[in-house]
Amino acid sequence: MNYRHSFHAGNFADLVKHALVLWLLKERQERGPVTVIDTHAGAGLYDLSGDAVRSKEAEAGVARLMTAANRPPLIEALAAEVSALNPEGGVRFYPGSPVLIARGLKDGDRYLGFEFNPPVQAMLSEALTDWPAAEGRAGDGYVEALKAARTVKGPLVLIDPPFERPDDYVRSAETAAAILRHDRTATVAIWTPLKDMETFDGFIRRLEEAKIGRVLVAEARLRPLNNPMKMNGCTMTVVNPPSGAEAAAAEICGWTAETLGDAGARAEVWRAG
Repeated sequence: MNYRHSFHAGNFADLVKHALVLWLLKERQERGPVTVIDTHAGAGLYDLSGDAVRSKEAEAGVARLMTAANRPPLIEALAAEVSALNPEGGVRFYPGSPVLIARGLKDGDRYLGFEFNPPVQAMLSEALTDWPAAEGRAGDGYVEALKAARTVKGPLVLIDPPFERPDDYVRSAETAAAILRHDRTATVAIWTPLKDMETFDGFIRRLEEAKIGRVLVAEARLRPLNNPMKMNGCTMTVVNPPSGAEAAAAEICGWTAETLGDAGARAEVWRAG
């Protein structure tokens, strides 16, 4: 499965990921300045009149978000960020994690995002120009994020690969484990698509066997997992989750499944191990 950020920008999985990332950032900031490390940052900001038009996933995701009534607080927080980037109305621009996080940085905070693809890394750096405390760098995010995490205390790490490679699940789990072994005060959030439960269960087993701390899994399924080539659902797996993460994830995943899902859609938040 190739999860190109530009092709899928603004879809339901982005809403789950970004609403929870916003909450994690704000929660971590309550304890003091934070460094956020992003392994697969992407371009940072997406014009939905580009690649996303072909997939139509933004139409079924952020476009519906912005017209939905009675949005719960954590969904409303993401909608406010989207509105701020579209002052003339509509939903042409959608923020990736780098811009969302950069906009929320406070004094003493820092964002460091890595991108392997040189043209995309150039777009990332351009997207972050207005925020001196946010930086986009070229490199293998798995390797570079681990190096960066060893230079700070208690980072918030986002692992969000495109799943172009068959070893992305393995490398995601191994990177999270290495970061937590070095610093048990770090929090690592890993986004994954839900293609089939066998693949996902193997990923969770790796985290459990690493014995690196509590593992919280938040699932949003919009349809049954009967087509492994289709984005049927997604998860955010948070290792060493802060207090309140379970309720936050339930609010976000519950709204997404109920509002955007087909008949039989479901949301579930559970602890592994």
